[in-house]
Amino acid sequence: MCRKRAIFKPMTPEQHQALKQRCGGSWKLVLRFLVAGESCCRREKSMAIAGPGHSIAVTSKGAVYSFGSNSSGQLGHGTTEEQSPPRLVRSLQGIRIIQAAVGGGRTMLISDAGHVYAFGKDSFGEAEYGAQGAQVVTTPKLVESLKDIFVVQAAIGNFFTAILSREGTVYTFSWGTDSRLGHHTEPNDLEPRPLKGALENIPVVQIAAGYCYLLALACHPSGMSVYSVGCGLGGKLGHGSRTDEKHPRLIEQFQLLNLQPVVVAAGAWHAAVVGRDGRVCTWGWGRYGCLGHGNEECESSPKVVEALINVKAVHVATGDYTTFVVSDDGDVYSFGCGESASLGHNVVVPEEQGNRQPHVLSPELVRSLKQINERVVQISLTNSIYWNAHTFALTESGKLYAFGAGDKGQLGVELANQTERGNPERVDIDLN
Repeated sequence: MCRKRAIFKPMTPEQHQALKQRCGGSWKLVLRFLVAGESCCRREKSMAIAGPGHSIAVTSKGAVYSFGSNSSGQLGHGTTEEQSPPRLVRSLQGIRIIQAAVGGGRTMLISDAGHVYAFGKDSFGEAEYGAQGAQVVTTPKLVESLKDIFVVQAAIGNFFTAILSREGTVYTFSWGTDSRLGHHTEPNDLEPRPLKGALENIPVVQIAAGYCYLLALACHPSGMSVYSVGCGLGGKLGHGSRTDEKHPRLIEQFQLLNLQPVVVAAGAWHAAVVGRDGRVCTWGWGRYGCLGHGNEECESSPKVVEALINVKAVHVATGDYTTFVVSDDGDVYSFGCGESASLGHNVVVPEEQGNRQPHVLSPELVRSLKQINERVVQISLTNSIYWNAHTFALTESGKLYAFGAGDKGQLGVELANQTERGNPERVDIDLN
């Protein structure tokens, strides 16, 4: 059964045995590790990423389309001109892409051969908003320092980049000053460093990067668990305090809640997890109600979202004070910051209130997505404090719907006399 998994197939017998030992010594545990990674990261499936001002869409066959802001060449078309209709990245012809990650002015793509291609700002650790890198790359470029690592996922924070290997090892670039990520490096360091500490001998199936912290979903022989490292302001590391962690630390609260995490999401300032039983937990900064607990209080430990207790969640996405949850029947709930109309509720607001969408303190059904009569399987929203947010909803049939900020063409269309759109509308691209 392991040999049927796409990531396992090209491995040598020696690599098979090494992975078996890393997973706990049994093929059953190896299979659980492989399936968990495929499930939470949509490997080998279509996906859409709502980045800071630009968008990336990957078809089920591995073709890549990009659109939106392009000031640093982050669309990969060889230019720095904005693009509103989705445009195929033609220089990747013959290469099957299975994963994508975006940051401010930067895009990273991962192929089925484990290679990483990057374009846009030529830096792994430059702050999202500030001085431009030494140069920009306008077409996909193979990351040479990763050519000896079979990469399956990447995550871009504001000061650092993290990648996950096929064997479940986490590497980080940059932001190592004062050992913030367990090593000493300079911001312009291009060499990947293994994340030291508790995760060195535990396989990881998913990573998620916030503004200044990293979450890792790990696969123990006894079950799934979440580790966090980085800046602890607001309690977003989930340890019951607001202190920083220089090395990955186990979030113990899930054991107390008797919850097995299966998906993690790291927003700019808050985090979320979906459990195997469908419960949703959130923690961190609670501004605008992004934690879904009916208030704006911070939570320094994971807390179950009681308003969703009768909903079986299968997917969660987080942004800058915004959260989306997808249920097993395809319904979508959102809560948090209402700016840029990125929550999808499109409430009619009196003109004297500035036409600004209200903030939502508890989960509300996104009725505008219910009306498209399609089962939603993935939500992606902008995870940036510097850009107005937009949101993608991908359906089971491969249709992509977009709403929120669209001033740079990131919704896939050029908006006339407006900068945002409150109702989901189809993007002219078929991801299946």
